[in-house]
Amino acid sequence: MNDQKTTHFGFREVPAGEKANMVRAVFDSVAGKYDLMNDLMSLGIHRVWKRIALQLSHVRNGEKVLDLAGGTGDMTALFQKRVGPNGRVILSDINAEMLKRGRDRLIDEGVIDNVGYAQIDAEKLPFQDNHFDCVCIAFGLRNVTHKESALRSIHRVLKPGGRAIILEFSEAQGDLFKKAYDIYSFKVLPLLGKLVANDAESYRYLAESIRMHPNQEKLRQMMLEAGFERCEYFNLTHGVVAVHRGYKV
Repeated sequence: MNDQKTTHFGFREVPAGEKANMVRAVFDSVAGKYDLMNDLMSLGIHRVWKRIALQLSHVRNGEKVLDLAGGTGDMTALFQKRVGPNGRVILSDINAEMLKRGRDRLIDEGVIDNVGYAQIDAEKLPFQDNHFDCVCIAFGLRNVTHKESALRSIHRVLKPGGRAIILEFSEAQGDLFKKAYDIYSFKVLPLLGKLVANDAESYRYLAESIRMHPNQEKLRQMMLEAGFERCEYFNLTHGVVAVHRGYKV
């Protein structure tokens, strides 16, 4: 049982029991502009990051995939093509508004077959043991209150030989690049949020949450402690983002 009393919400220390609602409020606020802001913030590079995560997942035809904290469904759409008609992908999110937008978007794009939807908490996955071939969480783990609980839950629902793929912002590499990235994160992102989504605070939280998230090596160690084996990570764009991969044996 996790007895953590407080946790980080960006740079603020808040009661652990309140974080989920605070994160939910952020995503309720940004849901309408989420995809547009992702393109603007990353200059479209987030699409490349997601395709690299897809390649590293080794997902094959006929497999079952859980897209955890899947938001508006980018990864689900990619996985759905990979698993084919004999496979299945579950798009999940704890936030009802994000999940609704993801479902509506996929239906509008004709992504109907072999996709299911679930509003679930990453810390308490409502699936039986040894169920999925792959669980992916893209840009969602840093918003989870008890990350260790989520990692253990992911490990439990994976089949032996199954893979966890964690695509997440991480620690940028190189002093000069870090300085430029800090300026971008704390000056440009909130301004973009204000101009495009009329919400500077949510994007200030984004920048702060990235800095508070475990770095590459610490997250790898957390995966090992959760029971994963052969854990490794792949830095993308100077470590701004990393893909972590671990196996259930």
